Amino acid sequence: MGSNRKGSLFTGKAKPSEANSLPPWKILIIDDERDVHTVTKLALSRFKLDGHGLEFINAYSAEQAKTLLLENDDIAMAFVDVVMETDHAGLELVRWIREELQNQAIRLVLRTGQPGQAPEEDVIVNYDINDYKAKSELDARRLLTCVYTSIRAYRDIIEIEKARKAQIQHREGLERVLSASSGLFEFRTLHKFAEGLLSQVASLLNIDTQTLFLRCSSFDAVVLAPNEISFDVLAGTGRYSGVNSDVIPDDINEMMKEAIASEKCIYRDDCMLGYFPTQRGWVNLLYLDGVGNISELNRKLIDILAVNVGIAFENLMLNKEVESTQSELIMRLGDVVESRSKEAANHVKRMSEYCFELGLLAGMTEAEAQFLRRAAPMHDIGKIAIPDDILLKQGKLDEEEWEIMKQHPEIGHQILGDSERPILKVAAQISLEHHEKYDGSGYPNKLKGDDISLYARIVAIADVFDALTHARCYKEAWPMNEVIDEMKKGAGTHFDPFLLALFMENINTFVAIKDQWRDI
Repeated sequence: MGSNRKGSLFTGKAKPSEANSLPPWKILIIDDERDVHTVTKLALSRFKLDGHGLEFINAYSAEQAKTLLLENDDIAMAFVDVVMETDHAGLELVRWIREELQNQAIRLVLRTGQPGQAPEEDVIVNYDINDYKAKSELDARRLLTCVYTSIRAYRDIIEIEKARKAQIQHREGLERVLSASSGLFEFRTLHKFAEGLLSQVASLLNIDTQTLFLRCSSFDAVVLAPNEISFDVLAGTGRYSGVNSDVIPDDINEMMKEAIASEKCIYRDDCMLGYFPTQRGWVNLLYLDGVGNISELNRKLIDILAVNVGIAFENLMLNKEVESTQSELIMRLGDVVESRSKEAANHVKRMSEYCFELGLLAGMTEAEAQFLRRAAPMHDIGKIAIPDDILLKQGKLDEEEWEIMKQHPEIGHQILGDSERPILKVAAQISLEHHEKYDGSGYPNKLKGDDISLYARIVAIADVFDALTHARCYKEAWPMNEVIDEMKKGAGTHFDPFLLALFMENINTFVAIKDQWRDI
């Protein structure tokens, strides 16, 4: 039964009227008898289903069939002869198709001229086939019925699989949107938000592309002509990383105007411009190029992301406003305390900046250092309860006065300690501990070493540096060389030696802050 004939494709000459017909259903005929191929094609020559005809692919052995199946993953059904190179070549091919090729969609119809070689009951039980026919019983009518049934089943399986894959893609897409969106809510500054958005969009679309993130006033977008609107560049990647608001490329400018006019995302050739309006008076615009043909699914994902970007931007602006208001109130309250004690007019501003820079040098995250920056001005809030005759006394305090002055850390902690606000909690801890000393000789609780919070250890260094470099009611400002010598003496006793070393290694940074915020 073996044959050395080569596999072939039966296509025939298409009539002019068929040139634009729908793509045909593919049928693989696997049989070592050429007459079987011919008869099958003739019997099915007029076949049509859903407007599709048939395309016949011919294999004369199981090995040739394997090659053709590997080359064509859209074959709807196959007629498989049982006996070819071997007595069970067809059965082995069926097992290969289902188990190794993992093709569960193709409909497999076994045909045999020798039913005794492979009994029908055994074959149906042990092999994943869809029908079993003796060649003698497959007349034209039964053959046609068999093909209609098989291809309809294949069509339905493919549709179900497409729906399943689409569902998976949509679910994965939504998961990517949620992941991208949640990442945006973590950013605390506008610049970081912009950089994060570019990264998240590239991740969402699974692309490595050139991007530009801009914004404009929604009021300008309504009342001004397109060429009068000014855009702020927030971030860029690739060749757009150095672009500023004055040199935005003309093609991007045109797309931005079109997006603002139509109030929707613009897709053009190999690029897109995302339109992200917010409720707080801004329109965010995201330009990407090198994206190829964006799929309909990705367009929908971008639209969903646009909504979440707007919410994230709103939250960022709202948080920024709340934090700015909170910081300003803290700064003003610190100013009140310091002005009452007749100390340096810009002391609290310098303290904020000293502590922020030293916090970063000490390994704090930017968010932690920002907390310290906003909380540091409250370090002496407890002095608000110290009598003027002690607070403003010229010269050294006596023992009784000094005991009263030493109460201000605990008073400050009492004022702030009950707050649930994170910044005020940090401020309360700083207020209580900033006069503790590294060797345990400070007050009010004689804490030692790392038992003193990192925040307070940083504030202690900044406070002494500012006190020594500026005039107070009880002393004149010291020369810088004497300040440095005096502070170095306190390493390991007054100050954390590691933090003090960082401070001294970067002394020029702190001197620059001192000079920037001179006393008025």
